[in-house]
Amino acid sequence: MKFAFSTLGVPGMPVSEVADLAVTTGCHGVELRTHPEEPVHLRTGARERAAVREEFARAGVEILTVAGYARVAAAGDEEAVAEELSELVWLARDLGASFVRVFPGGGDQDPEIADATAARRLALAAETAADAGVRIVLETHDSHRTGAAVSRVVGRVGHGHVGALWDVMHPWLGHERPAATHAALSPYLGYLQVKDVASAEDLTPLPLGAGVLPLAECLALTGDDGWVCWEYEKRWHPDAEDLPGILAAGRQHLESLAHA
Repeated sequence: MKFAFSTLGVPGMPVSEVADLAVTTGCHGVELRTHPEEPVHLRTGARERAAVREEFARAGVEILTVAGYARVAAAGDEEAVAEELSELVWLARDLGASFVRVFPGGGDQDPEIADATAARRLALAAETAADAGVRIVLETHDSHRTGAAVSRVVGRVGHGHVGALWDVMHPWLGHERPAATHAALSPYLGYLQVKDVASAEDLTPLPLGAGVLPLAECLALTGDDGWVCWEYEKRWHPDAEDLPGILAAGRQHLESLAHA
């Protein structure tokens, strides 16, 4: 199993420091939050993209994912969504990332319409992703928080360059057991995204193992030959403990669960 962390946990941290943090904590990769607040975003130029790629290559750290904010099931301008998906894919290609993360965001539509909207947009983006050697993964999140919901969309697309990202918290919030989530997502699964919280009422991020999410069960289901990424939501919870001080212990906790 290979371990990564999301830069959502280290808001605004320079690329060189992110790479060094991965090295010093024994992480193999990073999920780069792709947003104007961060060093890497859609307007990052070609020279800067090359420099970011070289920085991580120098450190021996993989850029696992470009974590974008496209909402593929949301009502809105088709052309704008298509352009955002394309830009995310080409950014991932330029950085050498394997995945592009997208959200559903379909809470403003009837569920059947949201499914059809997301599937149509992802199908249109699939060939671009294939040309770039990148896989777009739809996260279990918001309007499609369960594995069953995400699989409805990804299964309809039916393309190898469109898959699923299992964020362990959202199916749990949707009262879907890990075995059911895994059964729904396993044909399409890109990787596992972990976190921990105190309860469904308190989603402040905690060190891995300090909360109630079923991490051991999820890891046992996904096996030991893929990626697991810790998404620590420091950006949304500024009073939470700083990630760099707990990252190595979190990786060690995941290793202990994986080998239990």
